[in-house]
Amino acid sequence: MPAANPKNDRIIELLIEAYNAELETVMNFLANAANLDGVRAQEIRESLEGDVTEEIGHAQKLAARIRTLEGTVPGSQSLKWTQDAQQPGPDSTDVVTVIKGVIAAEEAVIAIYDKIIKACDGVDYVTQDLATGLMGEEQEHRREFIGFLREYE
Repeated sequence: MPAANPKNDRIIELLIEAYNAELETVMNFLANAANLDGVRAQEIRESLEGDVTEEIGHAQKLAARIRTLEGTVPGSQSLKWTQDAQQPGPDSTDVVTVIKGVIAAEEAVIAIYDKIIKACDGVDYVTQDLATGLMGEEQEHRREFIGFLREYE
């Protein structure tokens, strides 16, 4: 169903893109946390498991905002999965690849939030504020995993 206000169409489209990315991240964090093996993987596993709840919260906030703007929150068959770098690999002890996948996913969603912030400028300050807050949280996640990567490299 198209938005009642055509000015919101692009913003809703971007919100759905971010919603999609957050849900895909949840799936991949769950899979990678479950699949990682080894003593060195414990901290990464725990961090991924802890971030799942936060990422679901992001998706819930995005869904609520999509509805407020009179858009329709899509179901799974309307979403497109694109996070190739986060797919679990054959080596369950390859912590570095998991860390790099998380960083790539965080950078991708940060870029989406940046688009939302720009699209909302002067048009929708509530959505802009939401995107700014979520972007900040994703930047914190990215920073944490950059720190992990430094330890492993």
